[in-house]
Amino acid sequence: MRDVTLVLEAIRHGDAHAGEELLTLVYAELRQLARAKMAHEQPGHTLQPTALVHEAWLRLGAARFENRAHFFGAAAEAMRRILVERARRRHREKRGGGAEHLNVDDVEIAAPTANDAELLAVHEALDRLTAQDPRKADLVKLRYFGGLSFEETAGVLGISVPTAHRDWAYARAWLHQEIRPEMGA
Repeated sequence: MRDVTLVLEAIRHGDAHAGEELLTLVYAELRQLARAKMAHEQPGHTLQPTALVHEAWLRLGAARFENRAHFFGAAAEAMRRILVERARRRHREKRGGGAEHLNVDDVEIAAPTANDAELLAVHEALDRLTAQDPRKADLVKLRYFGGLSFEETAGVLGISVPTAHRDWAYARAWLHQEIRPEMGA
């Protein structure tokens, strides 16, 4: 078996079989590197060192390496990136990354109802919002009770349409937080 640096040089010169020879030469060391990288992972992770080696090998692809140190440095970096991507994906999923995204405009604050308690809760919450931010409260009144579009509401309040959208999103969230405890949720 040849030295890794010699095999890398053969790859640079176009030797078609040198890639297979390189994998044979470095596979055991790559697995050791993968085990070392994965020793810091949380218990219960599902990625195995062999899978990490294979994924890193695929990412290294047809890259050209100057010597053994350059190759193993690139392999270690590829493994690190794979583990970081997996951690980010798990974190995203844990924080609702897979949840369905809803358009703010499609969700109503509350529908006009015959339920007096709910209507009073909305009214009282709007009074509190008026004390905190009168413009946002006016926007809710115009949109919710007046049925105006964002463009019409923005014109009445003298604000831009994007500002009306932002204020609407804020006011809806704020009102939801205020009304939910009153409704026993």
